[in-house]
Amino acid sequence: MKYGILAAGEGSRMVKEGILVPKPLVVLNGEAMIDRLIRIFSENDAEQIAIITNNLTPLTQQHIRDLQQHDARIKLIVKTTPSSMHSFYELHSLLGSGRFCLTTVDTVFREDEFKQYIRTFKDMDVDGLMAVTDYVDDESPLFIATDEQMCIKGFYDEPHEDTRFISGGIYCLTDKSFATLKRCVGEGQSRMRNFQRQMVCDGLKLQAYRFSKIFDVDHAADIKKAEGFLR
Repeated sequence: MKYGILAAGEGSRMVKEGILVPKPLVVLNGEAMIDRLIRIFSENDAEQIAIITNNLTPLTQQHIRDLQQHDARIKLIVKTTPSSMHSFYELHSLLGSGRFCLTTVDTVFREDEFKQYIRTFKDMDVDGLMAVTDYVDDESPLFIATDEQMCIKGFYDEPHEDTRFISGGIYCLTDKSFATLKRCVGEGQSRMRNFQRQMVCDGLKLQAYRFSKIFDVDHAADIKKAEGFLR
């Protein structure tokens, strides 16, 4: 199983709130967020971990390069991109063929739930298994419409018919998604949510997988909240 981490955002909101360390290096209960993800992925049979960070955070770049000295599975791309979808596009060649799991660097979730999520994806005949939650703590949530079998019918910016969940920012996908990704970039689209909408339009078989709680560390106040949740 291959994994990807989107860590190319600027974290501007946290900087404005006095957090000067780059977001991937923000520490939760003694562990940097990016280190936590790498550890969790390693515990879930990671054969490769591809990471993208931007040109503006040399501390993050050096941290990852130091990790590479001890872990050959870690691959790094340094490039400033206009959106998370474009970051995914830059990573997709490293993710290769087959199945992979992609997440943003600031996504916080329970490790036991993630382990079962990965096991479920490996056993399912789907093009994508998308992590969802009914816990809403996001400034701009992406609402997901599902049927009773948790098949995804649509992605919406506002609550809509059958939108019981929001996106958790964790995506298990197959390489079948790359054709949609390339077309979205070629057409000048941006944002992961638009890529997800296009996968539905393209007829990819997407399933939702419920986590009890997932949230992003976007603000300084979220750090304490995340530490309490993980404890």
